[in-house]
Amino acid sequence: MNIALFSDIHANLPALQAFFKDVDSRNPDALYCLGDLVGYNIWPNEVVNEIRSRKIPTIAGNYDFGIGRMSNECGCAYKTDHEKDNGKISISFTNSIIQDDERAYLRTLPAHIKVEFQLNEDKLNLLLVHGSPRKINEYLFEDREEKSMLRIMEQADADIMCFGHTHKPYHRILYSGVEGQNYFRHAINIGSVGKPKDSNPQGGYVMLTINDNSSVLDKDSIHVEFIRFNYDVEAAAKAVEESILPNDYATSLREGI
Repeated sequence: MNIALFSDIHANLPALQAFFKDVDSRNPDALYCLGDLVGYNIWPNEVVNEIRSRKIPTIAGNYDFGIGRMSNECGCAYKTDHEKDNGKISISFTNSIIQDDERAYLRTLPAHIKVEFQLNEDKLNLLLVHGSPRKINEYLFEDREEKSMLRIMEQADADIMCFGHTHKPYHRILYSGVEGQNYFRHAINIGSVGKPKDSNPQGGYVMLTINDNSSVLDKDSIHVEFIRFNYDVEAAAKAVEESILPNDYATSLREGI
C-alpha cells in the first residue's frame, strides 16, 4: 500500500497545484494531509477548497486551529521580535480574508488520525499528527534525544508516526526492543509542500509504503520515499510582495528557509 502524506501548504496555491499534479502521476492508494493549510500567503480559501473538493482526510495544524477560532495567535514559536511582528501581520491578514465557510471547515478538523493495520497476525499502528501527539505546535526536530522521541511514540502507541510543523523532512528509525527482542519504530517528518525550510525551495512530501510483510520486527520492511517537486516559486513569492504580507516571506520561498 502506497500512502502519500503532505503538510504545511500555508496558503501557497501554486505549490499545492504542482503537488497534486505530481502525486496524481504516482497514483497512491491513500492520501492524507497533516495540516497548516493557511497562513503566510494570499490563497487560504483556495487551498482549503482544493483540499475539500478532493475529500482528503486532513488534520488541523496549529495555524488552522488559530484561524478556525478567529484567534490572533497561531501557536508559532517565533524567535525574534521581528519574526513576531511579521507573524502578527500574517495572522491578521489571514483572518481578514478567510471566509466563513472555510473558517468553519478549519474549526472541525481532527487533531490526529490513527490507522491500524493487521499484518502477519501483528498490529501496526500509523499515527498522523501535526506537531506531536502531545501538542499541536510541539516541534519534533531531527536532533531530539532518542529517549524522548521513543517515549512520545510509546505513550501514543505509534509504530509509525508521521508529522510536519518543522518544515524539515527526515526519517528516524528508533530501536524500541526489550529483552533481546527487536522492535522498531519510525518517526517521519514529511516536510512542507508550500513553505520548506531545509534550504531547498522545492515543495516536498512523503510516499510511505507498507507491504503485506511489513513488521515492527524488521526495520527495512517499511519504505519511506522523500519526494521533491518543482512549482512556480516566483508566482508565490510575487503574490506575497504584492500584498501587505512581509517581503521576508517571499525571500523564504525563494531560498527555502
